[in-house]
Amino acid sequence: MKFLKSLLKWVVVMFAILIAVLYITDTDYLLKAVRTIYFKGYTTAYLEDYKEFDNQVVQNAEAQPWPNHKDYNTVTETEALQKINTENGTIAYVIIKNDSIWFENYYDGFDANSKTNSFSMAKSYVSALLGKALMEGHIKSLDQPVGDFLPEFKDGLAAKLTIGDLSSMASGTNWDEAYYSPLSITTRAYFDDDLDKVINGLKVVEEPGQAYTYSSGDTQMLAMVLERATGKKLYNYLSEALWKPLGSENETLWQVDSEAHDMVKAYCCIASNAKDFARLGKLYKDYGKWQGKQLLDSAFVAKSIKPRFPESPEYGYGMWLKNIGEKAFFMMRGHLGQYVIVEPNDNVIIVRLGHSKGPGDAIATFTPDIFSYIDEAYKMLEKN
Repeated sequence: MKFLKSLLKWVVVMFAILIAVLYITDTDYLLKAVRTIYFKGYTTAYLEDYKEFDNQVVQNAEAQPWPNHKDYNTVTETEALQKINTENGTIAYVIIKNDSIWFENYYDGFDANSKTNSFSMAKSYVSALLGKALMEGHIKSLDQPVGDFLPEFKDGLAAKLTIGDLSSMASGTNWDEAYYSPLSITTRAYFDDDLDKVINGLKVVEEPGQAYTYSSGDTQMLAMVLERATGKKLYNYLSEALWKPLGSENETLWQVDSEAHDMVKAYCCIASNAKDFARLGKLYKDYGKWQGKQLLDSAFVAKSIKPRFPESPEYGYGMWLKNIGEKAFFMMRGHLGQYVIVEPNDNVIIVRLGHSKGPGDAIATFTPDIFSYIDEAYKMLEKN
């Protein structure tokens, strides 16, 4: 018994020392990581982890339900689609043709209104809000210096950093996009309770505006710029500028770093559903117009869905780009395979949400699952 008491005492002492070291080294965010992710059996963020964090509500207004296509759900999934949906843990698969729901199916206990994490699809919303801020005159142009709003980025190379560089991911900062390393800045940003502090600690180490490098930090910095430019919390601005006007059927949630600091995790973490996520895809497909009203400037949308850098044809301003044969797709994309995929010429939108990308789960690449979701959708469409 004495041995057990002594062992317990030492365990408690070592645990206390560990916690003290985490606070001293400013890595106490790992405690939240352990509590919210690792103790629940996950090795990375997961679809419903928003329930473990602080969130702010993004209000909707009068719902504008998608109409059903005349051929709604008359075609079943291909065998290949069934297989990949099962293997990758798809929870929603929707095909929208000519602005009508042509096919939809939900899996694993989820339904049309279930909230799940957008992950990096949120980046497209932040870029769209930049377009709105430009349209409303809060920001002069894509070439306006970031230092006009964030004084920490006024000197040296940072003085050359523009707002457009953030939206096109060409900041030249020392951000490290490593999702599975507990000590990376990406992990810190996901669990830290003060995102302003995290972002203001970044350094511009390369000439901004010269090349694309995928960086969640760029989107987070853009959110900070937008809040200072508009004087509005970004979750309120999303509601006012897009969520309500687009007729979203459900209110949504946007994770924040903490109640105290109340900064959205702008590079990720909007909790919504497939058909409401699809609305931004339709807005961009129609060059910023929704039901006859110009919500975003058409020139901004056109610029967004074209590559900024010829050597990086996969990215524009807040949107992923991919040509497959004669088809030109733009996409919203997120961790674990959250996708809104748009082919404007065919007037087709494909939405897939789920637990995994499957094999080849690499950051900032076009993983094989994307091609499967597109190919099988078109095979289904060809049956009508």
